[in-house]
Amino acid sequence: MRSEITPPSVPGVVGPDDIVATARSIAAQQEESGAIPWFSPTGGVPGHVDAWNHVEAAMALTTAGLREPARRAYAWLRSVQRADGSWPAKWVLGEVTEPGGESNHAAYLAVGVWHELLMTGDEAFVRMMWPTVRRAVDFVLGLQTDRGEIIWMRHPDGRADDHALLTGCSSIYQSLRCAVALAEHLGEPEPDWELAADQLGHVVAAHPEAFADKSRWSMDWYYPVLSGPVRGDAAARRLAEDWDTFVVPGLGCRCVADQPWVTAAESCELVLTLDAAGDRDRALELFRTIQHLRHEDGSYWTGWQFENRRHFPGDRSTYTAAAVVLAADALEGASPGSRLFKEIAGRPLGPSAAADPIACGCALVSVANPVRTRL
Repeated sequence: MRSEITPPSVPGVVGPDDIVATARSIAAQQEESGAIPWFSPTGGVPGHVDAWNHVEAAMALTTAGLREPARRAYAWLRSVQRADGSWPAKWVLGEVTEPGGESNHAAYLAVGVWHELLMTGDEAFVRMMWPTVRRAVDFVLGLQTDRGEIIWMRHPDGRADDHALLTGCSSIYQSLRCAVALAEHLGEPEPDWELAADQLGHVVAAHPEAFADKSRWSMDWYYPVLSGPVRGDAAARRLAEDWDTFVVPGLGCRCVADQPWVTAAESCELVLTLDAAGDRDRALELFRTIQHLRHEDGSYWTGWQFENRRHFPGDRSTYTAAAVVLAADALEGASPGSRLFKEIAGRPLGPSAAADPIACGCALVSVANPVRTRL
């Protein structure tokens, strides 16, 4: 197990002490249980906790060398997993407020555990978390359709919702690839998971009709590239097509195309996307641009409403700080986890070389379906 983690830096933009301060702004908002909310209660309004953003925050803590709060975050998540492998969509101050289980929330634990292995080399941690990851993946694949997309939620009564989300499915693709890598690392290979991932990746890349229309949101624009289903020339075309729609020069990336605000989290995820697509110059420039949202304590304002010229919605969120830390790590490229959005286990993060990504949408159905509950 690695004894020390060196926090990342981006010369001329942020140093390692800056990154540690940003990570400490996350740890300062961690609840006693280990849960990490979007933000601490401000003016009597508490932020909620969800499993996806909680895992992202834990990854950032580890990246900055704050191991103890990161491990408390993972321990809490393991302790509150439900029997079906899912987690509630939202908690507020320890109480479940939205009990439905979201597929991308459950899936993202695999990314966090793989990242923790890369960063720390802690085999005991991986073996401890493996049953939790396995149950989560089983829950996720129980929501995959014959075509390959994964329905976004299962309701408390056991009923699957009626649609899939492009951003969520893109994220699940990366999660499944990490889950496959963990299984192989532990000597328990899961070829059905890899086939399911290839089928999902094909649908994300080639079948927009499979997903609810959320094209106003920038995440639906860049997530198919960030998470791997779209790479190479197709990624360059996709990013160029809507660049002017979502990127505001000198300010950052919009959250929603028709609203006058930019957000640090979406901007830093776009930094990760550009870096993964090989466009490091624009990634670095965008990362430099978004520093106008940095607070003096190292945290980051969630967003900036540029018509009213005020911070919007007025909080400094943990998921925003986490995205900044992960973007800095990717740009520096020095840590074992810095290539998380480029490759998994040394293989480029993209359609598997073992399968034809054009054919897999139909060819893998008969192989992958046995691991799924029919919808």
